[in-house]
Amino acid sequence: MNVSQKIKQALAYQNMSAAQLARVLGVTSQAFGQRLKTGKFTSEVLERIAAALGCVYFFGFEFPDGTKI
Repeated sequence: MNVSQKIKQALAYQNMSAAQLARVLGVTSQAFGQRLKTGKFTSEVLERIAAALGCVYFFGFEFPDGTKI
């Protein structure tokens, strides 16, 4: 599973859309959508995504209930 697939799965788990996440990150939904297509995210951005989703970045996502994606 690539990083874009993990982000999409984490979004679904949190019932959040990519557009909502883009707003939280302060980027346009178009820019975020393009990043999802390319799968190019820095560790810093992945940490910000995890914080916005309420989970921990560990080269994946771990939720408070122990679910890992």
